[in-house]
Amino acid sequence: MDGAVQDAINEQIRNELYSGYVYLAMSAHFEERNLTGFAHWMRLQAQEELGHGMRLFDYLLDRGGHVVLEGIDQPPTDWGTSLEIFEHALEHEREVTRMIDALYELAREKRDNATQVALQWFITEQVEEEATAEQAVDQLRMAADNPAAMLMLDQKFGARSDAD
Repeated sequence: MDGAVQDAINEQIRNELYSGYVYLAMSAHFEERNLTGFAHWMRLQAQEELGHGMRLFDYLLDRGGHVVLEGIDQPPTDWGTSLEIFEHALEHEREVTRMIDALYELAREKRDNATQVALQWFITEQVEEEATAEQAVDQLRMAADNPAAMLMLDQKFGARSDAD
């Protein structure tokens, strides 16, 4: 495996683990405000992001690469409103998409076909991630400052399962 591709995959492992931290911080924020449905949704999202990091971790090892676990930055602790949190989540997913796209382009440039194929899963996953976050933002915008609508959405988001 080309050294630049290996380094970029290691960087993306860190990015995915950081994403898990971000969603855990968001989950804690919601839990502290007794919005347990939103907290549940974010916790599942955190687990999913950690799984993405492990998928890259295992891929790198399967290819005979060297995993380098770098430090993970502390996520923000002040998030704002529920809508602002989900807007941040949407922008975060868009940034992850840009990272995956850049990694794919590097693999293409280096003619690393195996990595290109492995990254196809992540490209497809990011389409779903962005669509899900955008739907959440749209629903929260519709709810505006209506407490009943917010509680209804909190219940709805709490029904999310690992399979969603």
